[in-house]
Amino acid sequence: MAERFAVIDTETNWKNVVMSVGIVIAEDEHFVALDNTYIIIEEAAKVGGMYSYALNIKGKTPQMLDRISAVKVIKDYLNSFGIKSIFAYNASFDARVLPELREYSWHDILKLAAYKQHNPKIPPEAPCCSTGRLKSGYRVENILHMFGEEGYEEFHNALTDAVDELRIMRYLKYGIEKYPVL
Repeated sequence: MAERFAVIDTETNWKNVVMSVGIVIAEDEHFVALDNTYIIIEEAAKVGGMYSYALNIKGKTPQMLDRISAVKVIKDYLNSFGIKSIFAYNASFDARVLPELREYSWHDILKLAAYKQHNPKIPPEAPCCSTGRLKSGYRVENILHMFGEEGYEEFHNALTDAVDELRIMRYLKYGIEKYPVL
């Protein structure tokens, strides 16, 4: 049986405090969403942030919670699926703003998606560092364009971004064991 994992994305407010969390549950080998949840942390959202306009998405009613309740709900949700591994694009950021989830193994999607030696869709002429990482143009939106989604525009909502990040994993076609652990 394929191992289940979670893809998490966060959006932070002007004080760099998490105001929303999107989580998608998937299985290794398939990289298709099995379930998802979306949480807005009320007190942080009231502060506002760069992506406050994207807090609400059509067709999805978020859970509106305080931080302590949100962390409990997130852990209960992850544990209900037997999740041990969390994946995120630039995972060090999400792990830093959600230190309450440090018992999970965090993996970075960016470490494969933005590196020439791991992403076959990076154009040969793209400027890269000596490590193989793109010097620029490695946001989620840019990577999805490389995989043929030319008209795609990132919405900057934690849940829709987590869905996008799972899509990048599906395009890359690597098993979850290939993604570096923080």
